[in-house]
Amino acid sequence: MAFISSGYNPDKPMQNRITDIGPRHFEEFYPPVIKKNKGKWLYHEIIEPGILVHVSETGDEVYTVRCGGCRLMSVSHIREICEIADKHCDGHLRFTTRNNIEFMVDSKEKVEPLKQDLLSRKQAGGCYKFPIGGTGAGVTNIVHTQGWIHCHTPATDASGTVKATLDVLFDDFTNMRLPAQLRVSMACCLNMCGAVHCSDIAILGYHRKPPMIDHEYIDKMCEIPLAIAACPTAAIKPSKVKLEDGTEVKSVAVNEPRCMFCGNCYTMCPSMPLADDVGDGIVLMAGGKVSNRISAPKFSKVVVAFIPNEMPRWPTMTDTIQKIVEAYAKDANKYERLGEWAERIGWERFFEKCDLEFTHHLIDDFRDPAYFTWRQTSQFKF
Repeated sequence: MAFISSGYNPDKPMQNRITDIGPRHFEEFYPPVIKKNKGKWLYHEIIEPGILVHVSETGDEVYTVRCGGCRLMSVSHIREICEIADKHCDGHLRFTTRNNIEFMVDSKEKVEPLKQDLLSRKQAGGCYKFPIGGTGAGVTNIVHTQGWIHCHTPATDASGTVKATLDVLFDDFTNMRLPAQLRVSMACCLNMCGAVHCSDIAILGYHRKPPMIDHEYIDKMCEIPLAIAACPTAAIKPSKVKLEDGTEVKSVAVNEPRCMFCGNCYTMCPSMPLADDVGDGIVLMAGGKVSNRISAPKFSKVVVAFIPNEMPRWPTMTDTIQKIVEAYAKDANKYERLGEWAERIGWERFFEKCDLEFTHHLIDDFRDPAYFTWRQTSQFKF
């Protein structure tokens, strides 16, 4: 009743509203042609790599030019993107979930000037600022995590490994020669805020050593119960330690065989750092996908157990990824994703064709009750 007495009308909640709660409605950001034809789109097709057309039942068309973007952008780069959108697209643009930039126009005549403008913009070294591609049966942009530039638990860099990888896969970003789409993802630790658990090829930063404990400062800097509770495998327990000067302090002890090197303890306690220049490196995974087209969604499987960090270009990692992509491009059937190809020929043949070493560490023997009892796909069979 208090709201009503103050003039609030529950039947017209927006009437006389003087506050701004939450973001504006997303429909305000639609290009006019998309807003007009919402729910009326008949089909879409890829005209050429990086350029799509969507056709409505009203006869309207929307042409999309997709460019590779980056996860970390400077203010000047964002301003340049906005300038292009103002010049060609009436101020409208969108970002995909894989950090691609999409410029949309409402007629075919506007596509070529937009395309030429994008390709004319280059970095000082000569590379494209806005490479066009990432559609259809090719490599699209690599989705990745923070890496050394921001995160506190990475085992490798994110931006560096992604740049090095896309440099060797760039031709497959700008064409569609592969049997099907190839999704590459990167996570700089096994907490995996990237999509590496379900990608065709996945780069995963991996710690191999347990946290180092700074006994002198841990009780001063951390709430020890929080560090203990943060461990998913209960590998940490309270302990008392004598320092070199004989002082006894409260600390923790780590059961190393139980440690999974996730870094959760370091998140809660800066006195338990995990990074190590020898123990940290990269694991390569392959064969995952989210789509249920042709076959059910799949988890990625480890195919290279460890590659050391080789800054700044990670040559062993990029050479290995290139071998996998070339073997897949040469041998897979049309529309066959990488994991489907590996399952068809057998994982033993996959390792042979990709020239990868197989060890007992790569045997996938994990079976969870959910594996047998839960439906894992929308392809239900009755």
